[in-house]
Amino acid sequence: MLMSKAEDALKLFEAAVGQSEGTGEWLEVTQDRINAFADVTEDHQFIHVDPKLASELSPWGVTIAHGFLTLSLLVKLAESIPQPAERFDGVVMGVNYGFEKVRFINAVKVGSKIRCSSVLAAVELKDPNTLQTTRTMTVEIDGESKPALVADWLTRIVYG
Repeated sequence: MLMSKAEDALKLFEAAVGQSEGTGEWLEVTQDRINAFADVTEDHQFIHVDPKLASELSPWGVTIAHGFLTLSLLVKLAESIPQPAERFDGVVMGVNYGFEKVRFINAVKVGSKIRCSSVLAAVELKDPNTLQTTRTMTVEIDGESKPALVADWLTRIVYG
């Protein structure tokens, strides 16, 4: 009996469960990016968009990125983490399925650089053409000992 492309990929993913997938490239979080996110989400709290007030009243002394901005940047941050091409042979699409757990641990100050590392935590065959992966994503901040966030990200990978 022939195995589907998803079943072939399942074996490759299973062999890597628990292993680091690597670390991506740095990305600077600018005030322009924070302001654009504030506009889209209509979250204009001063700690994000008012440098003067943030310097006077916030515990960080500068504006900070929205936690959800940092979370939404996982797609961009993860794209620079190298992935073995053979795991994705025959992929039609990947779909965000959600998160098991998200923790915002440390504020991302304006001008900071962030990057993401990934550990493949689990993989499951959902149907003959679909895998679900769980990746533990850690977003670190350049020069900080504590990460910005840690999230268990679920993705459905659909094969043709």
